[in-house]
Amino acid sequence: MPHERTFRVAAPVERVRVHFDGACQTVGGRRVAGYGFVIAADGQPWHEEFGLAVPPGHDRATNNVAEYVGAIRPLEWLLARGFTGPVEVVGDSQLVVRQMTGEYRVREEHLAPYHDRLAQLARQFARVEFRWVRREENLRADELSKRALETAL
Repeated sequence: MPHERTFRVAAPVERVRVHFDGACQTVGGRRVAGYGFVIAADGQPWHEEFGLAVPPGHDRATNNVAEYVGAIRPLEWLLARGFTGPVEVVGDSQLVVRQMTGEYRVREEHLAPYHDRLAQLARQFARVEFRWVRREENLRADELSKRALETAL
């Protein structure tokens, strides 16, 4: 179950930026993968969320799966609220960003469904730009992804 907080924003929203992150570690002998994201609308906080990418101990509990889920969930959230305008998706995962921009191929078979889902979601927006940033520029999403791991304790 995700933990979330939504803020009031002025309508209509024209510009959205998403910061996403994922984290994975062993907790109580099981691999746990968590995601976190922050959505800003026209420069103002709109929604933030964290949760588990897969159930604890799942064979897909990896950092890369957590990163992908961190990028997928905010686009699902936006679409569920009827937003289809331009979105900038920002994260510190070079793998996710470079696979989504076509710079890297998806070589790991278990990542293909996540890549395909993210690409399918991205096609439903007017424009989606994926951009890599250093971890220091992605601190709130990083913090949220680590809080997700705590939910498995």
